[in-house]
Amino acid sequence: MLRAPAWPLGVVGCVVLGVSAVVVLGLGSVQVAPVDVVEVVARRLRLVDGAGVTVLEDQIVWQLRLPRVLAAMAVGAVLAQCGAVMQSLLGNELADPFLLGISGGAALGAVVALTVGMPLLGLSLLGTAASEVASGVAAAVGVGGAAMAGAVLTLVLVLALATDRSGTLPASRTILAGVAIAQLASAATSMLIILLGSRDTARQVLAWTLGSFAGVRAGSAVLLVVLGLGVVAGLTATAKTLDAFAFGETAARSMGVDVRRVTWLLLVGTALATAATVGVVGPIGFVGLVVPHLVRLVVGPGHRGLLPLTALAGALLMLWADTAARSLAPGQEIPVGILTAAVGAPVLVALLRRQARRA
Repeated sequence: MLRAPAWPLGVVGCVVLGVSAVVVLGLGSVQVAPVDVVEVVARRLRLVDGAGVTVLEDQIVWQLRLPRVLAAMAVGAVLAQCGAVMQSLLGNELADPFLLGISGGAALGAVVALTVGMPLLGLSLLGTAASEVASGVAAAVGVGGAAMAGAVLTLVLVLALATDRSGTLPASRTILAGVAIAQLASAATSMLIILLGSRDTARQVLAWTLGSFAGVRAGSAVLLVVLGLGVVAGLTATAKTLDAFAFGETAARSMGVDVRRVTWLLLVGTALATAATVGVVGPIGFVGLVVPHLVRLVVGPGHRGLLPLTALAGALLMLWADTAARSLAPGQEIPVGILTAAVGAPVLVALLRRQARRA
């Protein structure tokens, strides 16, 4: 199959992502022209005086929409890259943070913080009386820390259940273990919401567990952007190592790769990165499953091109999925996790059918 070169696609992807961000910043109940969006951002960055920008446009674009847009792009890039890395490490095209139970475990940890820990600290999912940035950072750090603990515990349980006596991770057993642990985490999450939360809290947390960028503010957006840049740079740097896993662990060892160390390091790293996103916007499924496959069909399995393009495609998908989530139903917002599931579930069915034909 003829593959497209990665770097021209990367340039095109960056341009498309930038144009999409400008367009999305202008969409909503109050429409803002793209030229005015650019002027607002340029004014805030002190590149122009922005004399033609109104106060309303500035508040809508910079304070309300920009944090959400940045967060969506960062989360999409992180989840897509984490899925690509997991698929390569485990040699399983069905692997992603959602199906392996990592997102579910992170959600359980975050819900424990939201229903038990955060109220004790005087914080909530909706912020505090402190400044917007400070409350966003405090809530994100507190819930994110609990989500990371839940994600790591889930990963350990999944790997403990899946690893055989020889120390290998059979692909089918890993997926089954992930699904089982994910169901346990989901049940525990639902029980906590029912038993420990008030009716209003239960409604808010339930909406959050379906994935939403509605509560993202400046502080949380900054944390997610920093996380996204770090994850993309760090995982892209492992491209050569991941290429060694293409023909299995034995081939990787023959190339001098410390398979056990690399596997654990990258799995724990992707679990923590996933948990950090869950702690802010809730669990969002199927992004890490769908995007790597689509990109792999275009550029092939080489990770030097696959990983950065996966990050771009994930950011683009999440940006438009969130835009659809807040635009499809006037007067209300659809959880973005519902839309990604609607896209991802048919892809999962197609992958399962392809695996069945290979068997």
